[in-house]
Amino acid sequence: MTEPAPIPFIDVGAQRRRLGSKIDEAVGRVLAHTQFVSGPEVTAFEADLAAFTGARHVIGCASGTDALLMVLMARGVGPGDAVLCPTFTFCATGEVVALVGATPVFVDVDAATFNIDVASLKRGIATARKAGLKPVAVISVDLFGQSADHDAVRALAREEALFVLDDAAQGFGASYKGRRLGTLADATATSFFPAKPLGCFGDGGAILTDDDELAQILRSIRVHGQGSDKYDNVRIGLTGRLDTIQAAILIEKLKIFEDEIAARNQAAERYSQGLRDVVTVPVVAADCVSVWAQYTIRLPGGTNRDAFAASLKAQGVPSAVYYGKSLHQQTAYRHYPVAAGGLAVAESLSQDVISLPMHAYLDAGTQERIIVAVRAAL
Repeated sequence: MTEPAPIPFIDVGAQRRRLGSKIDEAVGRVLAHTQFVSGPEVTAFEADLAAFTGARHVIGCASGTDALLMVLMARGVGPGDAVLCPTFTFCATGEVVALVGATPVFVDVDAATFNIDVASLKRGIATARKAGLKPVAVISVDLFGQSADHDAVRALAREEALFVLDDAAQGFGASYKGRRLGTLADATATSFFPAKPLGCFGDGGAILTDDDELAQILRSIRVHGQGSDKYDNVRIGLTGRLDTIQAAILIEKLKIFEDEIAARNQAAERYSQGLRDVVTVPVVAADCVSVWAQYTIRLPGGTNRDAFAASLKAQGVPSAVYYGKSLHQQTAYRHYPVAAGGLAVAESLSQDVISLPMHAYLDAGTQERIIVAVRAAL
């Protein structure tokens, strides 16, 4: 019996074929001028990204993790400070808080959108203060491609005098009430890891902000804390630059990003139509547009997730679990505080979520095959 042809989870190759020689030519220009560090493509890409989002400043950097870390460094966050963040997210969100010596305080998420629960956030702030910590910031996360409830987060942050850092690593390109991510928080960090909706061919990231002073500090931090004199470093920094070759690639990818966002939404709708009667399909909040970094379903109660995934794999359909353990359940983060009332929603999600193949080049025929496999596996 012939094995079913495997389906790619994220088809980077299809996008590569669409762009064709444009990527080769873009990289070729960098190879010709040899300005591999801080070359003209970096400045050009930052300008393109600013135009795309409406942000006043874009600071390209080496990764999404560096983007988050640099903002906390620029704000002087450190020991004795508490930074509130959702527990149901990739580890980098909490990791950067610990790296600057501050304390991550984990809060729960909304069962429908998987994004930060503002009621739990409020409890988390109280928990931090009770522990003798000073709450200074909240890191909202735009998980799986959908924006957080930025109006609600900002309202509470203003009430509590907290800086808002948006982790848009999975959500860049999404819209919230008619506005693109990038201007909805005091600073927005994103990633261009190859699997992201807007990804390069290696590591890369960016910070977006309308704050002139913050932008100036961030540009210093990304080059070892450099001042006006190359050998007078005026603050502690790091090597956080975006490579010129990656910027050149991203310039070309940004040109087709709008088309890809539309295609991802068409694919998401096909999934929802084909699966909503057998699993819990993701919900996009009113007046929002997701970029569908992942299409994540919740399995019915009592389903053996490992057996379900194995059944899909036998049909050539890959899957992935984001996240089998929430941050507060992971070894490195178990000792950090959690919001009063617990994190029951995140713990439940970690038990029953699973993600299906999702990218802009997922055709209807391939999706039908995936939908049939999912239904059969249940």
